[in-house]
Parts: sequence; C-alpha cells; structure tokens
Amino acid sequence: MAKQPESESFLDMFSKFGRDLKLPNVDVQAILDHHRKNLEALEKSARAGAAGASSVLSRQREMVQDALSEITRMAQNYQAPGHPQELMTKQVEFARKSFETTLKNAGEVAEIVKKSGTESIEILRDRIKDAMAEIRAGYDKK
Repeated sequence: MAKQPESESFLDMFSKFGRDLKLPNVDVQAILDHHRKNLEALEKSARAGAAGASSVLSRQREMVQDALSEITRMAQNYQAPGHPQELMTKQVEFARKSFETTLKNAGEVAEIVKKSGTESIEILRDRIKDAMAEIRAGYDKK
C-alpha cells in the first residue's frame, strides 16, 4: 500500500497561504501566535472553571454526607419524650441547627463559585491586556 502523505494542519496551511500571498508588512506568524495565545487562555480559563465546578460538587457531596450522618445520629439518640414540651424543644433545636448549617454551607459554596469565577475571568482579563499590548506594539512598528 502506498503511504499517504501527512496532511498539513490548518495553522500550517494558513501560514503557507499568507507567505504565498506575499502581502506587505503582514507577519503571519505573529497573527498565528496571537490567536494561539488566545486559545491557550480560553483553555486555561475553562480548566479553572471546571476545577471550580469539581470543587463545588465535591464539597456539596461532603455536606450531604454530614447532614445524613447528623440525621442518623439524631434518630439513633431519639427517645420518645414524656412531655410534649420536650418533643417541641428537640424539634426546634434540630430545625435551628439545620437552618444554621444550611446557611453556612450555602455561603461556603458561594465562596467557592466566586473564587472559581474570579480566577477564570482573571485569566481572560490578563490575556486581553496582553493582546492589546501586542496590537499596540504592532502599530508602533509602522
């Protein structure tokens, strides 16, 4: 069987096309590098976002396990009170603990999401700053 020639990548074809056109003052490699850096920043930002989502899911799983453990503990320690007032006191205490834990957990998850989003946006913001500097530098050469 005859060996198939390796096909050129899109970037190689685009680069060759630019060289073949012989356009004045066009640095095709600089354009390719610029877009490659953009794609790398997008990938890095997406990874940061995915890591944040993974952290949120992991922490939520821990929270559910903790809640189930607490419910199990309470059920095991439950004794029918002799007086309705005692039953009401235990139920109020459980509701209070549940509410406080829910607020604490919601705040913790919100902080993880905020941190992840901030990190992801910061990566893109830095790339935009660098891209603007690259564009300015390109105009300053002329």
